[in-house]
Amino acid sequence: MFAAIRRLFSKPVHSEPALVRPLANVNPPAPRFDAQLVPQLTHDHRELVHAYEQIGMLPERDRWDLLPSQLLTFKSQLEAHLLAENVRFYNYVEYTLRDDEENFSLIRDFRREMNAIARGVIEFVKKYQHPLVSSAERGAFLADYRNVGALLVQRIQREESSLYPLYQNS
Repeated sequence: MFAAIRRLFSKPVHSEPALVRPLANVNPPAPRFDAQLVPQLTHDHRELVHAYEQIGMLPERDRWDLLPSQLLTFKSQLEAHLLAENVRFYNYVEYTLRDDEENFSLIRDFRREMNAIARGVIEFVKKYQHPLVSSAERGAFLADYRNVGALLVQRIQREESSLYPLYQNS
């Protein structure tokens, strides 16, 4: 066995460069339309709002101890939704509008805006991953919770009214 390895490594190096073939015209496959995608994304929205509302009930019930775990659960649900939206929805819509420069640019801008809102929600979750014991921390959480909730509702409404109708079988 070692003799075979020695022979492999002791072969003379050729001074001529190896031929490199250019890749054939390789284009990724077109994204596929899924008639169930928008209903699933809309269902995700309802689930996310419900989970968010449940988080808001914890302070009312003085269950601050459950806050970090509930926030993590919400974050996981949100990230799964965002992944589906980015990979399946936005890729498809951008692909179908690739020759319509104005609408393509509009979709790209919308995607960036929606991702910025999502980052804000994720930062909110990360911010409150420790026990909130002081009244100042709890007050800050409640204010942030209301602000993030308003952003979340705004995002959902805009997606469902303006963006999701663009997802059509081409």
